[in-house]
Amino acid sequence: MKAAIYCRVSSDAQETEGTSLQTQLEACQKHCQTKGYDIAYQFSEVYSGLSLDRPRLNELRSLIRDSEINVLVVYCLDRLSRDPVHGVILTEELEKHKVALEAVTESVDTTDLGKLISYIRGFAAKVEALKIVERTMRGARKRAEMGRIPFGGTGHLYGYCYVRGKGQGQGVRIENPDESKWVKEMFRWLVEDRLSSEAITYKLRDLTVPTPSGKGYWVSSTVKKILRNPAYSGKTYCFSYTTREPKVKVKSSTKKKKSSVVRTPREEWIELPNATPPIISEKLYMDAQAQLAENRRLAERNSKGEYLLHGHIYCQRCGRSYWAAGGIRYREGQKLAYPFYRCSGTMKKVTPEKCRNKNQNAKRLESLVWEQVEKILGKPEVVFRELENQTAKDQSALWQEELDTVLLQLANREKQKARVWKAFELTGDEATFRSDIGAITKDTEELTQKKATLESQIEASKQFNPDIPDIKKACELVAMNAHSLNYEGKRLALRALRIKVLVDGDNITLRGIIPIPSDVLQTPHCVVVAVGECVDSIPCWVYKAEAIPGIA
Repeated sequence: MKAAIYCRVSSDAQETEGTSLQTQLEACQKHCQTKGYDIAYQFSEVYSGLSLDRPRLNELRSLIRDSEINVLVVYCLDRLSRDPVHGVILTEELEKHKVALEAVTESVDTTDLGKLISYIRGFAAKVEALKIVERTMRGARKRAEMGRIPFGGTGHLYGYCYVRGKGQGQGVRIENPDESKWVKEMFRWLVEDRLSSEAITYKLRDLTVPTPSGKGYWVSSTVKKILRNPAYSGKTYCFSYTTREPKVKVKSSTKKKKSSVVRTPREEWIELPNATPPIISEKLYMDAQAQLAENRRLAERNSKGEYLLHGHIYCQRCGRSYWAAGGIRYREGQKLAYPFYRCSGTMKKVTPEKCRNKNQNAKRLESLVWEQVEKILGKPEVVFRELENQTAKDQSALWQEELDTVLLQLANREKQKARVWKAFELTGDEATFRSDIGAITKDTEELTQKKATLESQIEASKQFNPDIPDIKKACELVAMNAHSLNYEGKRLALRALRIKVLVDGDNITLRGIIPIPSDVLQTPHCVVVAVGECVDSIPCWVYKAEAIPGIA
């Protein structure tokens, strides 16, 4: 019988007896050997048992649906799932496809009474998991009340060393002289020399000061975090942030579902006295905050104008966003405003490795993009017809099936490679070995490329979740104010259609979530090179800049 082994832990640090991935795997392998099973697949992952959407579990379920295995072996049932409802779903899938379920440490009863008992045990496991979370948080709060930093990961801070442990003088930070001297300099440059955070960033780079991670180069966001952190004045707070699920999930396969960080109310913070020795005085810290506010005010004052494509335009070469900027040009002795967009990768404060992509005239590019958006939203009947067609396709399921097949083929190539190596060790036939390995390597490279493409398409398709009310509202606004729609109305339309503008030298690519027929988009001002073309499953319309006078 062909068997699959599934092992799971909730965290990398979970090494208690009988639950670590290695001990689970060894126990399951021994169980299969005793039963005489052929181990065809092995799955191990670090993921919460309260979630049903787990990458490796999804691969396993695909094998079950394709009848690739006869038996599934787990260490214990709560490794498969800690949620009783999910347990029922998985059990029904196994029964439907005639796959037996066996656990190393307990018997699996498939009778109705056994299923009921299993459900009750699953419910108890879920309650226990929630209790573990509650006890962990309660322990962290108790540790904080004792003046120790509750979570080791948050203890690490540039300018300090973190002392691990629970005893006297542990769980706190101590000053790191090699780093703290630079923290003092940063605050001095800001308050006394009145340097901006960008100027401080350049200065640190010029002085080749090691970064907090010891890798890469200083960026202004890291400098700002240091300058705004009250811990450097001796005030340490915990539970000042919490996590929640983001409004728009960037990556569906991420382990942490609550990946969006937000501030908690001030009354929920806990101050830890003496957990962090002060590097600077409290007065210097307050002066620094005032100077940062003044720098911000000046920056806002200097950034005049409304930039329609802000947050919608990206560099296709380096992947960074394009930033809006206000420039000045002279024509026939007259001083004229020249707003433009430029790749943030061309700026020293972002990266020392300069991107060479072109700047774009803001007014002309905005005019081009809005002309197309207006034409789309001006025909709501076309918009909703195409939207329904796109929703009905559900291509992602077919891509997932194809990806599952590719993964199985890749696993098969690894087995073939192992057999070729074994044959070479026995025969010593180098010519045959080189020929076979070359063929397998070529197949593996092609399959790996196909796998990457399919994963990209599936990930992109998961982002297709149009906000129908926003699209309707945008259509109504365009219909009522065809040529006088204000800035905010236009921004709503761009957001509703998920417009993304990509710049690659002389090529401008406009993407949106709705594939629109060519007769809707064609205009005398530009040439549509490809209409409704799908790039990573996102429909797009491509324009050539040379067909648009003066766009570059």
